[in-house]
Amino acid sequence: MIDKKLLKDSYVLHFGDAEPRFFCAPGRINIIGEHTDYNGGFVLPGAVDKAITMAILPNGSEYVNLISVDHDDAALFFRIGGPQPKEQWASYFYGVIEEMRKRGATVGGFNAVFGGDVPLGAGMSSSAALESCIGTALNTLFDLKFTKQELAKIGQMTEHNYIGVRCGIMDQFASIFGRKGHVVRLDCRSLEYQLVPFNPKGIEIVLIDTMVKHLLASSEYNVRRSQCEEGVAVVKKYLPEVELLRDVTMEELEAHRSELDPVSFKRCSFVINENKRLMDACAAMEKGDFEEVGRLIYATHDGLSKEYGVSCPELDFIVDIAREHKSVLGARMMGGGFGGCVIALVRKEGVADYIDDVKKKYQVKFDKDPRVIEVEIADGAREC
Repeated sequence: MIDKKLLKDSYVLHFGDAEPRFFCAPGRINIIGEHTDYNGGFVLPGAVDKAITMAILPNGSEYVNLISVDHDDAALFFRIGGPQPKEQWASYFYGVIEEMRKRGATVGGFNAVFGGDVPLGAGMSSSAALESCIGTALNTLFDLKFTKQELAKIGQMTEHNYIGVRCGIMDQFASIFGRKGHVVRLDCRSLEYQLVPFNPKGIEIVLIDTMVKHLLASSEYNVRRSQCEEGVAVVKKYLPEVELLRDVTMEELEAHRSELDPVSFKRCSFVINENKRLMDACAAMEKGDFEEVGRLIYATHDGLSKEYGVSCPELDFIVDIAREHKSVLGARMMGGGFGGCVIALVRKEGVADYIDDVKKKYQVKFDKDPRVIEVEIADGAREC
């Protein structure tokens, strides 16, 4: 987490000698449950020890004054209810405020200095961390009485309406509801959730960022959604109660296989099996069986690569290296695909060897250095 003294010094420099309050909200990882969210299924994210942190106080006016230490102390201000700022980083503040105002809240002006250590471009949801931090701070400072679930929705709608990203709610939910020593099993249809214990003794979470993002990601995402919807439409002709792919069993899908394009059948099979893997992983975690969790994580990567078709050579290469190390319990690509990170569960005594091996072999193969990020499961958005 970023040094609070740095934020306070900047706050005092720009806004005077006061005692600001500090709020923070974490980025997230997702243990298992990929491409299940838009199919109404389950995800298993966890908040991590990389966060956005903010020094903030109300200023008694209708203006918001912002300093971003991540943008070389760039300063910006806007009037509440006025036009949206052009700068995207300020639009997150504007959007959260406007979404709160839509829900009947009165938000006053404030001064804020913020920054963070959530790695950008690594699929750890730095934007959701910022939205959750802003929402939690304003909810507390102005006694707005929004529930945590409402704050997650406000963050999601900020992305939709002011940033132009039509994201799901997993990232904001994980950032707000996260708890140290637990991951969040979230039902993406009902938003019901359960905190599942995650205390792997002697095991660390290691992220290896491929440092690539292929252009296929956004266009192929829409193709995958369409293929899943095709499967639902076929089964729904016989089972009218089916609304989403999470309602379909493998037996029901198999019964109508002949009516589906073979590729669409593979896509749908992955999602149905991934929901089952997630439930099995939760059961294994509750027993402390992280060998089984690792096996399921490897199976998820195989499905994402061979059935869902969203991996890439860089991701597969890093997972293949993981399989060569007995200390790695499981590894898979994390996120939408075609680049981004591999997440691995690694026994502590083997972390250094695994990282060193990946770095050397990846550089030789792709002439590029991967980024290594070690994280721990941490608490969600809070005053800190």
